Amino acid sequence: MDAQKVDMFIMSNGKFFESYQIPQIRERLLNQDDNKWVMIQSVPLKDPQTALIISIFLGAYGIDRFYIGDTGLGVGKLLTCGGIGIWAIVDWFGIQKATRQKNFEKIQQFLF
Repeated sequence: MDAQKVDMFIMSNGKFFESYQIPQIRERLLNQDDNKWVMIQSVPLKDPQTALIISIFLGAYGIDRFYIGDTGLGVGKLLTCGGIGIWAIVDWFGIQKATRQKNFEKIQQFLF
């Protein structure tokens, strides 16, 4: 794949991944065929900042976990009212990292 296209993808989507994941994503993107480019660009990535806002306001109901695709944890938070509030508060500090990890897992499916 063209290095310029890959760098533009990294620049525009870098906030969706952890900084240590970006070199690995870049390397794998460079080794991909051009026919996968449209598919890779269409991967729906979740915004970590949006997840944090959702977590602050609706985290006790598990909506933040539903947003990033953790349905099981979302149901658990919903049934326990965010672990009686404790789980909801803990997620305020970890939901952005969890969102970036989910994004990395999504894009990994297309890079192999």
